[in-house]
This record gives sequence, C-alpha cells and structure tokens, in this order.
Amino acid sequence: MHNSEYIQSFMKRYRYPEKAIDTFTAIEKRLDAEPDFAAAFDPLVDAYGKTDCPDRRGVLDKTEELARSRGINEYSMLFVLLMNASRELLENYRAAGLDEAVFWDTMDDLRCKLLECLACKEVAGTFVAGWFGGFYDMRMFKYGRFEFHLTDYGFDIPFTTKCGVHLKNGDVMVNMHIPSTGVPLTDDVRLDSYRRAYKAFKQYFPDKPFVFCCSSWLLYPEHRQFLPEKSNILRFMSDFEIVSWEEGDHFGDAWRIFGKYAELPPEQLPTDTSLRRAYADRLASGKPTGNGFGVFVFDGENIVR
Repeated sequence: MHNSEYIQSFMKRYRYPEKAIDTFTAIEKRLDAEPDFAAAFDPLVDAYGKTDCPDRRGVLDKTEELARSRGINEYSMLFVLLMNASRELLENYRAAGLDEAVFWDTMDDLRCKLLECLACKEVAGTFVAGWFGGFYDMRMFKYGRFEFHLTDYGFDIPFTTKCGVHLKNGDVMVNMHIPSTGVPLTDDVRLDSYRRAYKAFKQYFPDKPFVFCCSSWLLYPEHRQFLPEKSNILRFMSDFEIVSWEEGDHFGDAWRIFGKYAELPPEQLPTDTSLRRAYADRLASGKPTGNGFGVFVFDGENIVR
C-alpha cells in the first residue's frame, strides 16, 4: 500500500503544508489504484533506497519520465520517490546501529526543500532532487542546525589557520551545509550543532586537529560592507577563516533570498526583511555578489582561534 500510515505520519511529523499533503496523497492513491503505475514506480523506489545505488541520477531521470507519462508534475513525483525511499533508509539506519533520532532530524531536509519549491516554483515537490544522494548513501547527517559529511581539503595551495593548523590537499575535514530551516544562526544554535557533529565524527581525527569547512554564499566576505551589523550571517561568518572567495555580476543564489521573485529587476525585488533589503540595494547598485570557502578548528567545545 502506497498511501500508507508511514507516508501520512511522515508528512504530519514535519507539518507539511496542506497543499503538499493533498498533492502527495493524491499521487499515493493513484499508485494504489493503478497497478501498472505502481509496477513502474516501485522498482525505482527499491533502487534509490539502497545505500549503494550505482546510478541515482538515472533513477531520478526515470522517475521524471514516469511522471510525464502520467501527467504528474515532475517535482512532485520526485518528492514522492524520496518519501517512499526513506522507509528503507530508516531500516538502514537501524541495521547500522545509528541513532534513529538523527534519521528524523536529517529527513527534515525534505521539508526544507519542499518549502523552497513552493516558494520558488509554487509547486509541492523538489527541484533539487539530485541533492539528496548523500543522505540516502548515509554519508551526510544533520546534527542540530547544520548538515555534515566528511570531505577533503581540495586546494593545491596549502593554508595555515591562525592557530597554526596546516592544511594541504587531501587532508580530511568535516564539510557543513546550512539547510533553510528558518532557525536563526545564533551563537548557541551554531555551537550546539558543532559540538554534536564533533562527537559524531571525532573518530576520523584520532591524531590530528578537527577541522570544519563550508562553501557558501553566506561566507561572501563583502557581507561586512552591506549586511546589518547585528546580522546572524555575520556572526556565522566570524566562525570561519576564509580560505578563498569569488564574486561576479550574476547572483546565482538569489532564489534562496527572494524565492519566486529572484529574476525580477532589483528595483522590483521584495524588501520585507533586512536581508532582502540589503541584497536588493546591493543588486540595484550594480555591485557584485559572491561566495566563500572557509575553515575553522574545533576542540569539541569551542572554536580554536
């Protein structure tokens, strides 16, 4: 049964908007009512749910083709795939002895991407389905406010932190991502997340410093020139030492701030928040925007300066 208690409780757990629940429930009911539809869909769920799925992109492509053949929005169908595949992911967590609470926290990213899709496309679903592979591979996990996974320092030019840690190409670090949960990036929230991630990943740093890294538009150094002084983004930036950054005339992350209005001329952009006002003014002035890559050393309790 596709329109199962699991699917309904999954959506209610994260308080999905009514529009989304109605959209996804309608698809689940069609899967139950149309055996040939289910026969095409279920193998895709089985394939995507495996931690060692060899071709996640191929599964997503076939899901999109199936959606088109049934007259269903592709973003919505992809989301239904991810929800159904999460059942096997939960079993994989249990089999690996991982904390089930981490699973439920990590799966909140689907809600974040759902709300982004509603805001940007006005459709219940996800337009970034390719992003989720790391979660279903059980490589990326959410601890507190942020999501984390192991990565390597990928620059040919070494970098030495202010506290004397020397980083070179190939050194192991913990990369972090900032889901759009709506939770402010306050000092307490950030430190709580870092401490949780440290406990989860410290085994990979038995005899060397523990280093976090992040690549994001939030780490654009010029933010200090145009964001409000009390901005939590600036406080988040202050955690990092910026290794490299780049800027340009096109702001590819505008949708993260302005949603469906991102392509409007700067003078027509909404200015109902301090962040939107700051970026609308920046774009209207013709000045560049950008992103940065930063690192910091952590001792389990605090950032090492």
